[in-house]
Amino acid sequence: MAKLYFYYSAMNAGKTTTLLQSAHNYRERGMRVAILTPRLDVRAGEGVVSSRIGLSASGLVFNHGSDLLAMIEADIRTRGKLNCVLVDEAQFLTKAQVWQLSEVVDALHVPVLCYGLRTDFQGELFEGSAALLAWADELQEIKTICHSGAKATMTVRVDDAGRAVQQGPQVQIGGNERYVSVSRAEFKRVMQGEGSIEPLQAPLPLEDGRDD
Repeated sequence: MAKLYFYYSAMNAGKTTTLLQSAHNYRERGMRVAILTPRLDVRAGEGVVSSRIGLSASGLVFNHGSDLLAMIEADIRTRGKLNCVLVDEAQFLTKAQVWQLSEVVDALHVPVLCYGLRTDFQGELFEGSAALLAWADELQEIKTICHSGAKATMTVRVDDAGRAVQQGPQVQIGGNERYVSVSRAEFKRVMQGEGSIEPLQAPLPLEDGRDD
């Protein structure tokens, strides 16, 4: 039975690598997948999903106004049977789009695997993540480690001096130079202005996690 999955984590825990590995596994068995990627993330080029270790794949681009159910229906009409949909940076989905993806599962009987952040740099849920946490059939955390050695569950946006940014737009595309994954305790410390974080070193994965 098809299901809606949400794989969530802090930054740099390996979401994109896991997505690309899942796509490879399907294709290796002769199955067809569709990868959806947000238009606003163009770090590797528009429509390209890429991980830090060099894996990449092309995807269908969506924005806030896209009807994802209609996109998948059109893809099936054009290219034939679809075995899985994978969504990169799923935190950027709208609530309506998560509902559309649930229709891909329930009406088209195609499993949908979403990969994204749970919370933003201020510790607040993204719209897409909140809807996925509410409606997904299965939730799975991809784990990584804070520089303190504890499990990282939060993401901090930092300035050039490594100080935690307190305010700003929820969406600001960036990588290791701008975001650091930390534990909840460390998040509280740096958001209160107690010291800075070195943004150059990516966090390490836990044994059951993966690194991008």
